[in-house]
Amino acid sequence: MKDLSGKTAFVTGGASGIGLSMARAFGGAGMNVMLADINEQDLEAAVRELRERQIKAEGVRCDVSERASLEDAARATIDAFGKVHVVCNNAGVGAGGAIGTVRRSDWDWTFAVNVMGVIHGMEVFLPYIRAHGEGGHYVNTASMAGLISAPGMEPYTASKYAVVGMSEGWVQQLAPEGIGVSVLCPGFVRTRIHESERARQEKYGSALDARDAERAEMTKQLVMSGLDPDRVGARVVEAILANEIYVFTHPDMAPFFKMRADAIEAAFERAAESKALQGAEFRSPTDLNFAN
Repeated sequence: MKDLSGKTAFVTGGASGIGLSMARAFGGAGMNVMLADINEQDLEAAVRELRERQIKAEGVRCDVSERASLEDAARATIDAFGKVHVVCNNAGVGAGGAIGTVRRSDWDWTFAVNVMGVIHGMEVFLPYIRAHGEGGHYVNTASMAGLISAPGMEPYTASKYAVVGMSEGWVQQLAPEGIGVSVLCPGFVRTRIHESERARQEKYGSALDARDAERAEMTKQLVMSGLDPDRVGARVVEAILANEIYVFTHPDMAPFFKMRADAIEAAFERAAESKALQGAEFRSPTDLNFAN
């Protein structure tokens, strides 16, 4: 997409943090904005703020873990603005802990929001984008945790690795239709991710207990020392206009990713030298044209 003016953006997790900052940036680019969030009080305040900035904005309560909720939100977006062009699957939650202490409900909650929420957003909005034939763009919020694993963050990390991998596949599927896909991988940003338990649905049980207080405080300090979210919103607009696949906000994290990439490359080299694999017969995916 080369021109955003007059087009419409839909943003989940839009009432605060990165979602609201993307909405501000979209509005600054002349877009209409539909904010979707599970927290109605925050949502109302966010819509008021955007309107005070002279941005055409509406809000809709949405639980991204429920496909029907996103379907309702999509219809509300079309009713309000007629079309939708940019869809930001941004809503996310965080859970983690020492191995053996993470509850099943924490895994379920994290994957329902962070993974299924993205899948629902991709699938529900695609017919609407295809219908107007003007092209479009998805922005799926992952994290540097979707590229670099840190101990104690396994539920969150696994969910964000999934978002990166799915987005890479969707890029190739949708490019022929003029629909772009970007995966946003920020480092620490001053958001409320450390307070994501506030929006935890009842079906996923109670919030974390006192055993996690020390880890929660450490996470809070890291988050609150992070990047201004408005910087992220502006970066996302840049990425959409340039049709970037990977959207990074913390270039200082590059050496950590290089360490992982180097370790993986070394593992391939060991496989090439492996006696156990010598003489093995197999077909490469490149031979089967899977890469095309």
